[in-house]
Amino acid sequence: MEVPQNIQHQLAQFQQMQQQAQAITMQKQNVDLQIREAEKALEELEKVEDNAEVYKTAGTLLIKMAKPELTEELTEKLETLQLREKTVKRQEERVMKRLQEMQESLQEAMQMQQQPGLGN
Repeated sequence: MEVPQNIQHQLAQFQQMQQQAQAITMQKQNVDLQIREAEKALEELEKVEDNAEVYKTAGTLLIKMAKPELTEELTEKLETLQLREKTVKRQEERVMKRLQEMQESLQEAMQMQQQPGLGN
């Protein structure tokens, strides 16, 4: 039995949406990792004295900074990452909802196709 053009089109859209969902999930994991790293760095900074020598990475370099300056920079970075996390989470929820709707629509279309006398 040949799959009708409209169902083929829906399947292609569904596959694209799955790929988009995978990309968003990867983004979310990446942001989560960055958040954990920033939190850990801030936690470690709290343990050292204000006048201690601290360094931040810039590519393959280590740059000496004042602890309060680095703490402020990391705090701002963490806030930005947390906002990004919320955005990615909302995107993920929307895409997953859309995927569910598309899957249901495809299942209905396939069932209609298999019933004799309907959709042919």
